[in-house]
Order: sequence, then C-alpha cells, then structure tokens
Amino acid sequence: MTRVGVLGAAGRMGSEVCRAIEDADGLELVARVDPSGEAHCSTSIEALAEGGATVAVDFTHPASVMANVRWCLRNAIHAVVGTTGITPADLEEIRGLAEAGDANCVVAPNFALGAVLLLRFAAEAARYFDAAEVIELHHDGKADAPSGTAIATARAIGAARAGGWSPPEAVGEFPASRGVEIDGVTVHAVRLPGLVAHEEVLFGGAGQTLSLRHDTVDRSAFMPGVVLAIRAVADRPGLTVGLDALLD
Repeated sequence: MTRVGVLGAAGRMGSEVCRAIEDADGLELVARVDPSGEAHCSTSIEALAEGGATVAVDFTHPASVMANVRWCLRNAIHAVVGTTGITPADLEEIRGLAEAGDANCVVAPNFALGAVLLLRFAAEAARYFDAAEVIELHHDGKADAPSGTAIATARAIGAARAGGWSPPEAVGEFPASRGVEIDGVTVHAVRLPGLVAHEEVLFGGAGQTLSLRHDTVDRSAFMPGVVLAIRAVADRPGLTVGLDALLD
C-alpha cells in the first residue's frame, strides 16, 4: 500500500486528486494539506510526515510549489508535481535535490493522455511545417500564463522543426496582441470562466494549414495520469519530466 499526501487538497485539482487516490487500488490517502484550513485539511506540510506519506502530490500555486518540493525531497518523500510555473532553473534544482537524496520527483505540465499525445504529434508535424503558433485556453482561476503545457509544446516544436521561420513583428498600437515568443514559436494565453484546459496548435505552409487540438472538459481526465505517476515515482530515480516518459 502506497501512502499518499496531497498538497493543495482543497483546490479544484487537489480535491479531484484526493478522490482518485481514495478510489485507486493500492493507494491510501493519509494527509490533506491546504493553507485554507478547510475541513479535513492541515495547514502544515508537516502533516505529510505525521501521516507517514511516502509520496506527495502537489497541485498548489507557482509561488509555493518549489518550497513544497524542497521540503518533500529533503524529508525523503517522493514528489509528483502538477503545478505549473516551474522554470528550467527550478528543474535543475529539483534534479540536484533528488540525486543527492533518497526521494524522486515526477514533474508533468499535463497529466491528460490526450495532451501528451498532442505534444508528440506537434513535434512530428514541426518536422514538415516550420511555421506554427500555440493557443492555450484555461479557466480564469489559473494563475500562470502561458500554461506549462503550452510552453512545453512550443519548446518541442522549436527543437523539432528543420527550418527557421520567424513570426512577423507586430505593427500598431498594441504589439502585445501577438502573444509571447518561446523558442521562436508564438504562444497566446486565454483565461475565461467556463473553460477547463484546452490547447490548439496551428501550423501553416504553402497553400495549406494543419490544426491539432486537445480539450479537457472535466478534471477527471487528469486522474489516470496522476495515479500512474504516484505508482511509478518510487522506481524512477532522480527527476522525471513529463508523463510521456512514464507511458513509454
């Protein structure tokens, strides 16, 4: 039986993760941590150790995730991280902590199988279409922008494409309308109530376009990936980035 604690347990994703753990064979939910102090939640991360958790799942906030990961790895608790906003420098710090200690870490910008497949397909398409832009759409409660999934997609496209197409410079009073450029790929972020998590990648070429889109309409789509990561993290030494590695 794997003993699991959830950080951010009172949030929309955290509460869904708690239900998934309780429903999963071989997993036991032993700690709920959330700064809100809602019923059944502790406000202290120490509750993970007090509950005997061997794995912690973090769906909190970009401002707090790194402190949580540091605490977990320094206290020999494996970490599964779905909070986005983690930078390349943060990943290197996590890698060093995991390699120096007795706990591993899985960081994934998206736990939905469809989103992982979209990233794969986008990297493949980029070999033939140099021109691409990414549009990501999320609920208005998502703090970071662009999303971690969109950043990972843009970087995968930038690494895979053979040519050097560059988006045109913005002209006019509002140049920010062109979005942000990541590895030569323009990314646009939308935040609206009613959305959950959505991503579209648009490719353009001579006389044709190609569109790839993934829509998450319910947070239950993320749960099989989260459970997979919980079960796998103890056997993945050091840092693992992306659900893709676990699927292979």
